[in-house]
Amino acid sequence: MKQVYRFWEIDFLRGVAVIMMVCYHLIFDIDFFDVYNLDLRSLPFLFLLYPIGGLFLTLVGVSLHLSYSRVKNGLTEKQIVYKFLVRGLKILFLGFLISAATWVYLEGGWVVFGVLHCIGLSIIISIPLLKTNMRLGFLFLGIVFVVVGVILRGLYFDFYWFVWLGFTFPGFFSVDYFPFFPWFGVVLIGVFLGRVFYQGHMRLFSLRDLSDRLFIRFHCFLGRNSLFIYFIHQPVLVGLIQLRVVFS
Repeated sequence: MKQVYRFWEIDFLRGVAVIMMVCYHLIFDIDFFDVYNLDLRSLPFLFLLYPIGGLFLTLVGVSLHLSYSRVKNGLTEKQIVYKFLVRGLKILFLGFLISAATWVYLEGGWVVFGVLHCIGLSIIISIPLLKTNMRLGFLFLGIVFVVVGVILRGLYFDFYWFVWLGFTFPGFFSVDYFPFFPWFGVVLIGVFLGRVFYQGHMRLFSLRDLSDRLFIRFHCFLGRNSLFIYFIHQPVLVGLIQLRVVFS
């Protein structure tokens, strides 16, 4: 099979997740700013929220596998650790910036441990795991993390320092919350899928090249720029909602 360094289907799926994310955050903002009262804990909205997070973080795992596959034969072990550590810390830092901004500007809630915190920490924690040859181990660990996270959702604790892991307390609220349990498990399952379907720089399955289609190219563009879109879409949505409130 032909070697490639960027797989259009990964960018496409990430682009789909971006569109779903923007749609969900628009709905969230409409409710949060009292434009229209919505029950975001009801099943229709939960069925939208969890697939978005699941798709994003699964693709993080797949991309971790692909990224490690590209550099493992060209960089030393120290260089690889440095590369992934810096990447993880950068994303983690961006997550803390969002936490600080929402702490200052939002009333009634802020981002305690959101998706960027989870992605950044997942990249860092994954460094020693990516060097192993295991495949089913990623699936097993992923399932364990997911199951523990589901169990933790039904429990409350009287301490606060492990909210980032999924240990919440009565009255806890975060406008964006992706605790390490279960979401790191989703990343690990993504690494497993990456090792099943991709090896080196090649797909282990046949797929027709649709990357020249306008519809596909648009979604791939969104997928390649997902971090930038994540940063700008909320200020744009909130600004539009505030304009509507002012001029209504």
